[in-house]
Amino acid sequence: MLLLFDIDGTLLLEATREHHEALLAAIRQVWHVADPGAVHVETAGRTDTEIARQILLRIDVDADDIDDGLHEFRSAAAAIYSRNVPRDLSEHVAPGVTEVLPKLAGRDGTLLSLATGDLEPIARMKLRAAGIGHFFDHGQGAFGSDAEDRAELPTIARVRAGARDGGGPWPRRRTVLIGDTPLDIACARADGVRSIAVTTGPYGAEELRDADHVVAGIHELLHVLVGSG
Repeated sequence: MLLLFDIDGTLLLEATREHHEALLAAIRQVWHVADPGAVHVETAGRTDTEIARQILLRIDVDADDIDDGLHEFRSAAAAIYSRNVPRDLSEHVAPGVTEVLPKLAGRDGTLLSLATGDLEPIARMKLRAAGIGHFFDHGQGAFGSDAEDRAELPTIARVRAGARDGGGPWPRRRTVLIGDTPLDIACARADGVRSIAVTTGPYGAEELRDADHVVAGIHELLHVLVGSG
């Protein structure tokens, strides 16, 4: 089983302040926007590059100029975050995560991976500071630095998982995405994989009802996975 975890709202709670600040600082640096933080966009479930694009479009930055600056933006955001990431984010680990991840990692045929809108360097630094980065191998997963459209991430992650053993993409029927937003559910459906939604983020069970399963938190995950095969 390939388990694709979202990070913010799923594995970590309220651990986004320095991340958000890094994105805004990078937007200011690359596109010379005076106050990108004054522009409100919905960030939950979106990739970092999509968040930047939405901010810039709302203040009438030309789309070509946005495209031209994205590589520099990704590099700048990661560099800024590396200087400001908290040394210890362990208190932000969602309830049940430190108990459940070792059990899942110990199951035969199970691969823990990521499908997150975070830029990969930021995702890796964030999880390392939280003390859970070692559960997620480098070279695996999919990130906001791989694709701006979140719907593309499960496919990328499955290709990388299959390539680890020299094969084709990991089978859809043996892949589950775990996230906390309707966009997580939508990207799972776009790739034809199952989804489990947790209500530890900004959305409640009713808003997440399109998932294959809705649970209160990661502590319920093992029971659902065993029960669903």
